[in-house]
Amino acid sequence: MAKGIKTGGREQGTPNKLTKELRSILKNILAKELETIPDNLEKLEPKDRLEITIKLIPYVLPKIETVSMDKGEPLNWEMV
Repeated sequence: MAKGIKTGGREQGTPNKLTKELRSILKNILAKELETIPDNLEKLEPKDRLEITIKLIPYVLPKIETVSMDKGEPLNWEMV
């Protein structure tokens, strides 16, 4: 890669045209698919419906992390 002054290409911060178009197309496809999810889930067997629902949960609810007792607040709360 050449070092020095930039002489051509996109200016910094200018989005890639192909990436912008691809994102727009995918956004439209996903919007249409999201509308059909309830109907498609109803057509599935209960086992498959539950499996899909479990896979979708992380996109709606945040994961909960366990809290360690050895970090943070002291175990001894006595006033000195």
